[in-house]
Amino acid sequence: MRADHPFLRYGEMLFAKQPLRALKGVAGGYVAYPIAERRENRTVRPKVDELRRYYRLPLAERRRIAQDRLANMLEFAGANVPYYRDLFASLRFDPAKVRLDARYLGDLPYLTKDIIRDHSPRLISRSLDDIRVQACKTGGSTGLATTIYYDQSAADYSSAVTFYARERIGKLRHRSELHFACRFPGDPVPQWPSREDFKCFAMNRSNIFFDRIDDAGLEDMWRTLKRRKPFLAHSHPSTMYALACYVQRRYGGGKAFEIFESSGELLEAHQRELIASVLNCRVINRYGLAELGVMAYDLNGPDGGLQLLDSEGWPESRIAPDNPDGAHELVFTGFRNALMPLIRYATGDLARVEETATGSYLIDVVGRIHDVVPINGVAHPTHHIQDILDHRVGGIQEFQIDLRTSPPTLRLVLEPWGNAEEIAGKLKTFWPDAFTVAFVGHDDLVRVGRRAKFRHVVTQ
Repeated sequence: MRADHPFLRYGEMLFAKQPLRALKGVAGGYVAYPIAERRENRTVRPKVDELRRYYRLPLAERRRIAQDRLANMLEFAGANVPYYRDLFASLRFDPAKVRLDARYLGDLPYLTKDIIRDHSPRLISRSLDDIRVQACKTGGSTGLATTIYYDQSAADYSSAVTFYARERIGKLRHRSELHFACRFPGDPVPQWPSREDFKCFAMNRSNIFFDRIDDAGLEDMWRTLKRRKPFLAHSHPSTMYALACYVQRRYGGGKAFEIFESSGELLEAHQRELIASVLNCRVINRYGLAELGVMAYDLNGPDGGLQLLDSEGWPESRIAPDNPDGAHELVFTGFRNALMPLIRYATGDLARVEETATGSYLIDVVGRIHDVVPINGVAHPTHHIQDILDHRVGGIQEFQIDLRTSPPTLRLVLEPWGNAEEIAGKLKTFWPDAFTVAFVGHDDLVRVGRRAKFRHVVTQ
């Protein structure tokens, strides 16, 4: 039958009620998942156990292990990856020195997306023909899209990290999760049951596929959430923020889940505050990228800070090139992917690494490196523009600047009480003749890429 058959909707409503809800969660998380893991030749649960043991260690011991893993990866890359073998030889770089002093890592140049695209075959440690490979394409939000190849062990560690991090915030296997995914025109309604359906059962997960963020689309999302009652909902922050704005305007607030897990975009402070207050939930942030997986998480809850996962990579930050604010750019050396090691990879994401007595954290997260807008010939970072809109103009929920038009188009989603004429007048005093202003709804904001990410700046 088709996946939208009314019988399945009835079953969904039935299993959202106790005790069937609990029985389904236990059956999926503790019975079906091990079966799925064996059928797919995955090894995830032992890696989750490994992570539990690792993060129970004292910080000093973890840092010693992380430094050894860093040296191990450098030695492996120097012996098995043509690009690094030649690079190390040209620099007379000895990876063994990093085992004694991690500062020797600074003798190596940064790896960029341009280098990966130009030297991709020489960045791979072995032939792709005789092994199981997962190809992951970057979203292109910090430059042209790039393909990263993972071996199976690295892919399993990536899954294990997500399981472990969610476990830390109370999302155990028997508790349900819901994932927001964009539906694209022409996508057929799938048949049920399918391999994806069994995967969702084993993961205790369901999906909301949406293709609109107007009032009708947001109402459908809200009703689905209320019907399914997931423990955790996972989406881009811009999508959940649009939903929170709608629920506040339409219902004054509500509750449909315990935790919102944000990923894929920058979670801004005002979004976090509104989502938490209107939807009566905990808001958990995470930082991940296609090149390496999840690398930072609110492991200790929303007030604990975005903790870097030192089990997965070695973090650095540098003064970002071509950034008017002198912000720091994140740099990582991954520990897990022996098939395509990334050493001193400059991510293009802006944040600073801070070392504390409890671990390493991401701070000063300000967005993407090319979120810079020329206004009358002067470059302005988008967070400066947002400060003006929030604190000097007011009445604005969301904004987007489309640089594909001349002059650029400034799209504004107003608060219910926002006055368009008054706002347009204030904008002219700050940026005369700099923008064509368009007052729109959330559904009219441009979404970029297959995953339909929201971008404050649209360039292509």
